[in-house]
Amino acid sequence: MLGENGAGKTVLMNILYGMYRPDQGRIFVYGKETKIDSSAAAIKLGIGMVHQHFMLVPSLTVAENIVLGREPTKHRCLLDVGRIENHIKALSDRYKLGVDPKTVAHDLPVGLQQRVEILKALFRGAEILILDEPTSVLTPQEVESLFGAIRTLRQQGKSVIFISHKLKEVCKICDRITVLKRGKVVGTVDSDKTNSDELAEMMVGRELVSAFEKEHLAPGETVLQVEGLSAFNDRKMLALKHVAFEVRGFEILGLAGVEGNGQTELVEVLTGLRKAKTGEISLDGTLITAASPHDRIQKGLANVPEDRQKDGLILDFSVQENLILGQHDISPFATHWSTLNLREISDYARDLIQEYSIKTQNRNTVARYLSGGTQQRVVVAREFSRKPKFIIACQPTRGLDVGATEYVRRKLVEMRDHGCAILLISADLDEILALSDRIAVIYEGRIVAIRERAGTNELDLGLLMTGGKCDQ
Repeated sequence: MLGENGAGKTVLMNILYGMYRPDQGRIFVYGKETKIDSSAAAIKLGIGMVHQHFMLVPSLTVAENIVLGREPTKHRCLLDVGRIENHIKALSDRYKLGVDPKTVAHDLPVGLQQRVEILKALFRGAEILILDEPTSVLTPQEVESLFGAIRTLRQQGKSVIFISHKLKEVCKICDRITVLKRGKVVGTVDSDKTNSDELAEMMVGRELVSAFEKEHLAPGETVLQVEGLSAFNDRKMLALKHVAFEVRGFEILGLAGVEGNGQTELVEVLTGLRKAKTGEISLDGTLITAASPHDRIQKGLANVPEDRQKDGLILDFSVQENLILGQHDISPFATHWSTLNLREISDYARDLIQEYSIKTQNRNTVARYLSGGTQQRVVVAREFSRKPKFIIACQPTRGLDVGATEYVRRKLVEMRDHGCAILLISADLDEILALSDRIAVIYEGRIVAIRERAGTNELDLGLLMTGGKCDQ
């Protein structure tokens, strides 16, 4: 299932899983018309859904997570642990998912967490499995492993709906592909009779460049310098361990790594949201290790955060209010009396809405009512319009359709071409390889390698991301 942001994929899947009720139309399961008015009804009909964001209880074991809400008991009151673990083990073996039912959830890498979510649906009798963006946080090796599990499910007679923005993956794993656009089906094609270019054109209504090209530029002076950086995570465990790297002007440094290896803590330390235990950070020759987030913005740091809704926007603020965040207390948007200059804000917002093609009814539209792609454009417009010296772009295209992805990537390259130093953090290796001039790999809080883009490939990076090898 393909489609741009706002095309209706999520709404359609939520209807099939009983989370939304349709206003009209009919649903047939195994040829019989039925009404699905709750998730329980969907599960009873054999429909299971694995959401993009995992819903596991970290402190429970795999088996306990899978049976949660449907716990087998003995003597009417005691949890039958042995029976549960044997059942889950048999289910895992049958579908070749390779999950140990006794492992605690928070000890599992994301690839295995994904499999636990699939087992949860299978345990509840799912014959029709909906997978929403299942590969967004997986390494290439984990993706191949997941695809193997999906093929096993298909061979066992299961039906799988695979939702993704990665056209290459859809062509590889799916038998048929349905494209949605503005809530309507554009068409359904056999995967062996189409290609990524044709699918992209069906989605956005125009031809896209399949291979992203950028001009090679000589790097400039060092803009960001990080030396000996260490920091704790929220669990008071060391998440960053003596991290050192530099980002130069006219350069994009890609940071590849499986999520949970210190990327979040690194961004928080660089932006001033988390205190460093050791080490120094310099921006354009000025030490900013102890500077506040606001001071770092004023010194030329911009941040496109991983979670645009949680960290990038105030959802109940208007588009124009979000566009001036971080500059709302300085001229020309505020007077000496800390009063907002509404005329200046209005003109500024109007210009950015036009320049960045922000699809909004007007500048006073509340941010939460925008599509995900449009919300991302608001964040990008605000951060890039400040003429920053250094940009942190963390998962900048996650959840975006091919059109919005192309737009954000071109904006990043455009900023690089104007002399910006950019740190690109992404779990998407295709993105890292397409945009980066140099690539650093983080594993268990350490930078284990830094490669020139021309001197590495997807397999090499995938091995580094999983601790398979490291630079000496």
